[in-house]
Amino acid sequence: MSDTPLSDPEKLVRPDGETIAYRVRSGNGPDGGSAQENVGIVWLGGFKSDMIGSKAGALDAWAVETQRHFVRFDYFGHGESSGAFIKGAIGRWLDDALAVLDAVARGPVVLVGSSMGGWIALLAALARPERVRGLALVAPAPDFTEDLMWDLASDEVKQILLSGAVYAEPSDYDDEPYEITMDLIEEGRRHLLLRGPIEIRRPVRILHGMADVDVPWRRSLKLIEQLATDDVAALFIKGADHRMSDDKNIARLVAMVDDLCRSIEG
Repeated sequence: MSDTPLSDPEKLVRPDGETIAYRVRSGNGPDGGSAQENVGIVWLGGFKSDMIGSKAGALDAWAVETQRHFVRFDYFGHGESSGAFIKGAIGRWLDDALAVLDAVARGPVVLVGSSMGGWIALLAALARPERVRGLALVAPAPDFTEDLMWDLASDEVKQILLSGAVYAEPSDYDDEPYEITMDLIEEGRRHLLLRGPIEIRRPVRILHGMADVDVPWRRSLKLIEQLATDDVAALFIKGADHRMSDDKNIARLVAMVDDLCRSIEG
């Protein structure tokens, strides 16, 4: 796939005056003049990630080559969007995703979510079942604030959070630590999914590395068990870590998304 120039982002103004940065490829609209519109793609990034990462870039290049509608954006407090990261939470980032889906994305879509973006994608699919025709998830991390942050935190870290202070969690993916607050944990509890059935009845595809120490791959098995749909397929890559950003795994992701879109379009 050839590289494509990175345009300046457009901005979606939210009711509180904050702005969500996004980039969109228009695609080719209806497929060859048929009544059925091509399925578009919306990319949902991970925790403290942005829309110019390698996976989103590869999907953008694929969308250009295949003339497919493609939207990527940065959540509040991420990347080129406004706001302070520390003031964000799962509900706020879900609202951003729904705003982009409603105001920017066109027609039926497949949501492609990476890590936290997988959680957001699942929540968005529940909120907009008529728009979301399928999900492609990379190392999906539903409920991570509870199961992978709070439950695994030491008593010392929990006391820091409970006191109202900010815990600076070192990150392997960023020069700056992640700023974690009790508000993030408590707000995340209002959006937990893995505690019961997940009433999504669209096709779901999952790609997960078996050497992922941040979001263990067996969590995807739990997700599969909870999904209402039977149309689920997962590819587990032995030796692959959480990033899944090497050339082989990016190619796997693009092929997975392409195949999912074609199957939906019939």
